[in-house]
Amino acid sequence: MKKFDEINIIPFLDIMLVLLAIVLVTASFISQGKIQVNVPKASSSVTMKADDLAKLLTVTETGELYYNDKPIDKEALADEVAKWDKAQKVTLKVDAATPFQEFVDITDVFSKNDIKNVAIVTLKPQGNQ
Repeated sequence: MKKFDEINIIPFLDIMLVLLAIVLVTASFISQGKIQVNVPKASSSVTMKADDLAKLLTVTETGELYYNDKPIDKEALADEVAKWDKAQKVTLKVDAATPFQEFVDITDVFSKNDIKNVAIVTLKPQGNQ
């Protein structure tokens, strides 16, 4: 009987590469967010890094608020924002059909708490480079 002096790790590497591909594809879907919002279009855009999305506030077409994909009301949001550091980065994702007053109410909460680092999610129109 032949003695094994080495281990063949190629099948193990193949499995790990497939798992890595699955994780990367899944992560790209997760980063889009769970709540579907038709964000407005803008002629210019700035690409944000994933770590800049630590605090995500979403407002749907019907005016429902979501903080990091969990429902929240305006009073609870105000209490939550009051606890944040003044330099906290916030991403605001508002549906294009949301009444402007909802947007003003949210930015007012940020203003009262000196939160100035707010990014607004928009889409770049197709065809513009």
